[in-house]
Amino acid sequence: MPRVILGVGGGIAAYKAAELLRQFTESGHRVRVIPTEAALRFVGQPTWAALSGEPVATDVWSEVHQVPHVHLGREADLVVVAPATADLLARAAHGLADDLLTNTLLTTRAPVLYAPAMHTEMWEHAATQDNVATLRRRGAVVLEPAVGRLTGADTGKGRLPEPEEIFFVARRLLRRGAAGLRPDLSGRHVVVTAGGTREYLDPVRFIGNRSSGKQGYAFARVAVARGARVTLIAANVALPDPAGVEVVRVETTEQLRTRTLAAAETADAVVMAAAPADFRPATYSSSKIKKGADNAAPELTLVPNPDIAAELGRRKAPGQVLVVFAAETDNGEANARAKLIAKNGDLVVLNEVGPGKAFGADVNTVTVLGADGSRLELPEMPKEDVADAVWDLVVARLSS
Repeated sequence: MPRVILGVGGGIAAYKAAELLRQFTESGHRVRVIPTEAALRFVGQPTWAALSGEPVATDVWSEVHQVPHVHLGREADLVVVAPATADLLARAAHGLADDLLTNTLLTTRAPVLYAPAMHTEMWEHAATQDNVATLRRRGAVVLEPAVGRLTGADTGKGRLPEPEEIFFVARRLLRRGAAGLRPDLSGRHVVVTAGGTREYLDPVRFIGNRSSGKQGYAFARVAVARGARVTLIAANVALPDPAGVEVVRVETTEQLRTRTLAAAETADAVVMAAAPADFRPATYSSSKIKKGADNAAPELTLVPNPDIAAELGRRKAPGQVLVVFAAETDNGEANARAKLIAKNGDLVVLNEVGPGKAFGADVNTVTVLGADGSRLELPEMPKEDVADAVWDLVVARLSS
């Protein structure tokens, strides 16, 4: 049974940690909650004890004969701190050990995940950013806070990511930790595109495609668990925001192009998992197009859209890794190889599309072809596992 330490900081978002605790316990994890004294002002000790089935203490003087400030950290498979306040991040970064939680953070050698929550000004302060950079440099995964409603009437960046998204990252960290793997994308900035663009005919009609964005979102979520700073450019996707990801929403191919090219300027890797429309209407009608006489359909003239992947390939900086996608119905490998060359990509992810395949599914079956002539065939597996396998290939190319 995996052993998890759930550290709870003294912020209003402490109540959300109860839902995170429930997800851990219901999925078979043994969880020991270590709140700070301030956290108990928001959620009391009996609540944590009842939900976890474990004793709860904030200081090093309880159960002294068991030396909890040492053995809890040593025995943990994962430490999650949610919410991680500005004060708690500062104490962790500077190695302070004035309560049971900070002692545990010093003694553990397990993966550590921080989910910050605080007001925008506190998150953006240079001191907090320096502390976050220090923790990340040491190998911890520090999520980017979500954007949304804060305390009072304030809105901005600093909201705790949703518990189910924190839980996803935690599970991936546990899995990698069990295999002896550390966050190998730490310090890297990756850009992922997802979803399908829309090209409007008039205010109510558009040309689009069936892409759900699930594979792109899987790439983003897995990259966070591997320590990356992730920019996710999402085109018409109805999925919850992944924890720790900067989400940029677009609709059209031109919008996708503009935001992707800008984000790629500072990226170590770009994964073009979105499905941009190849064509757009030559003209746009500002009013709804009506049927013609005798219900005749209007004539529609299409023009090509920009080739975003090819433009990224031409602009690719030295050392940057570009991953493109090929959704094919026939002659898959030949078409994918040709696309890899034409786009100046490093890897192309080939998947067959059709009824029940790829689009909208939670699983995928792909073949990954490399510009170096390599070939990796992946059997049907969850899209998160597909993403992990492709990130392995990306990391190998970044390292070389």
